[in-house]
Amino acid sequence: MRVAQVTPLWEQVPPVGYGGTETVVSLLTEELVRRGHQVTLFASGDSTTCAKLDPGCDRSLRSLGVLPSEYSHYEARQLAKAFDLAGEFDVIHSHMDLAALAYGQQSLTPVVHTVHGILTALTAPLFGRYRQENFISISNSQRRDDLGLNYLATVYNAIALNQFDVDLQPAEPPYLVFLGRMSIEKGPHLAIEIAKRSGWPLKMAGKVDFDNREFFEQQVAPHIDGLQIEFLGEVSQAEKATLMGRATATLFPILWPEPFGLVMAESMACGTPVIAMAMGAAPEIVVDGKTGFLCHTLEDCIEAVTKIPTIHRQDCRDHVVANFGVGRMVDGYEAVYRQLIRDRISDGQRPAPEIHRPNPNHETHDRTIDRRPRRLTPAQIDP
Repeated sequence: MRVAQVTPLWEQVPPVGYGGTETVVSLLTEELVRRGHQVTLFASGDSTTCAKLDPGCDRSLRSLGVLPSEYSHYEARQLAKAFDLAGEFDVIHSHMDLAALAYGQQSLTPVVHTVHGILTALTAPLFGRYRQENFISISNSQRRDDLGLNYLATVYNAIALNQFDVDLQPAEPPYLVFLGRMSIEKGPHLAIEIAKRSGWPLKMAGKVDFDNREFFEQQVAPHIDGLQIEFLGEVSQAEKATLMGRATATLFPILWPEPFGLVMAESMACGTPVIAMAMGAAPEIVVDGKTGFLCHTLEDCIEAVTKIPTIHRQDCRDHVVANFGVGRMVDGYEAVYRQLIRDRISDGQRPAPEIHRPNPNHETHDRTIDRRPRRLTPAQIDP
């Protein structure tokens, strides 16, 4: 298959440090190439891939210091270029969320959108306008069935298991770990409170975005003493694996409906159990009482710390191997791609002619042909 992967330009693919979407896109792209598909990756110019790289900018926009308000200009150029070349592909796979919907609606080449974030009160109505587009959710909890979106499948994110060695004996002296963006919804301030109230050392790592600087300075930085509470900044993938693998437990005290949460799978791959708030996809990733604990209050999290010795670290690793490996994820996406191509042929549509780029100031909601593919059954996704 000839597949286009269109990804955001904010981070390089794969990311040097933080970047869940870019990590997943890299794993998907490289495995598709390994399986013999012809893949073009639309990403930043400093990305590394075995696929054909079509850069939308010289370097990742965060590394260039581009402000969030300027990002949309680069994004528009990226999408215009990818969809101008639509006739060269059998499938276009967008990881751009809302920005790509207008392009996808007018493309004669099948387009599928993996939604990597949540649909907010602001964005949900806009997604609803394009409900006939082809969507993939990354967890069942992420779905917004109330909007009538045309979900083809749920395909869980994956991690590269060979990058995470299981450590059956945590470090001495023991510590808890928090990894993630330093934002209020990720709960780093709650991780600090859990550590302080339970009397455990806490090591923290993650990026501080421009939008989260004030929160970090007010609610996180004052507690960093270099003794009980350490902040290591943004760490590499290898450093992250070591940090999690030696920890007694990973804290995931989120305050939002996390659409997936790669750090939970990464932690368990190291054998390190997860203490998570039971929100969003956490109940789909963590097996309560076996690979960690699902909590509803801060007090639950503090109590869960005392129960960590009841978790067998090998069980954590085995759960991730069975459910969140790259092969399983790519099998799911391949099944979707093939269904899109079959449905296009059954509709009598042949290779797409050159398309006209959609005008971003004009929305077209009527369709003369219903191009919605059939939803895939679990058996079709995971044979």
